[in-house]
Amino acid sequence: MINVTQTFLPPIEEYNAILKRAWEKKWLTNRGELVLELEDKIKNKYHISNILATTNGTLPLQIAIKCLELKGEIITTPFSYIATTSSIIWEGCHPVFVDIDEETFNIDPLKIERAITPKTSAILATHVFGNPCKIDAIAKIAKKHNLKVIYDAAHSFGVSYNNQSIFEYGDVSTCSFHATKIFHTGEGGALFTKDKELYNKLYYHHNFGHKGALDFHGLGINAKISELQAAMGLAVFPYLEAIFERRESLYKRYQKELKGSVQFQKIESNCDYNYSYIPVVFKTEKQLQDVVNLLNNNHIYPRQYFNPSLNTIAYINGDVMPVSESISSRVLCLPLYFDLAEAQVLLISNLIRNCISNE
Repeated sequence: MINVTQTFLPPIEEYNAILKRAWEKKWLTNRGELVLELEDKIKNKYHISNILATTNGTLPLQIAIKCLELKGEIITTPFSYIATTSSIIWEGCHPVFVDIDEETFNIDPLKIERAITPKTSAILATHVFGNPCKIDAIAKIAKKHNLKVIYDAAHSFGVSYNNQSIFEYGDVSTCSFHATKIFHTGEGGALFTKDKELYNKLYYHHNFGHKGALDFHGLGINAKISELQAAMGLAVFPYLEAIFERRESLYKRYQKELKGSVQFQKIESNCDYNYSYIPVVFKTEKQLQDVVNLLNNNHIYPRQYFNPSLNTIAYINGDVMPVSESISSRVLCLPLYFDLAEAQVLLISNLIRNCISNE
């Protein structure tokens, strides 16, 4: 069986050796030494201003919205995982969708301004599959209209734009450390901001609002990451460069084998990409379904990330987004992970080519 992804697991003895430190201290949560060490490693490796590790990748979105005191409408993308939009609604705001660029799959900045109203408080954009948004254009629009910017950078660990970590952009950036991601802590995530005062606010929001043991800054929630999760992150960390290199090699082999057969995502220039996913777009929805059926019959299980387009979700009831809806109906993420063999990439590619050529 070949699934769309497979969690990278470091040698268990290495994980256990790190975990033993928490056992010896009998300190499993409330920001022990493993959490602090993990944050420092990420911060130093990628030259990040401020990082706050969390227990998952969704709470950071909710905390960012709460912390920035956003109200009314938030402009966002319909082509993302459901958490991007559900976090907006969960925090009592209204998502206003702006359609995507058909090549990059990111929110189209040329369409943002026409969606801005007096009720608009922010732009929440996703770096889809780790591909940077039009950051400069979004920043210019936000400044002009006095809007906050949150980036859902769930797929973007290790990505840089203009020689700077992708996490350094926007008022707040968030990331997922879920087990399916390039860097993971089993389940986890993080908040990033360049603003130290905002970081302090994010910090107390993620820890029940605590100000010491007996006092409170204000409203908060529990989003703390545990030492058990941090231990996994520390065990994975030494393998990051090997993981990036392997994924790049497999990604480029797919591109070579499937050139001319499918549409690939256009990656932004001035970007050091992480090869987090290999999305391909077929000419028609029927062609995609024929390919999926053939792959499944050969015990290969890609995924239709992201389908459906979020504007079509029943509880959201958004406006029609023709580009997002079209891409959503024809996009398929192919298997891509560290232990995937090149022979498996060739098998998948051959099956896809043969299916298309037989139509």
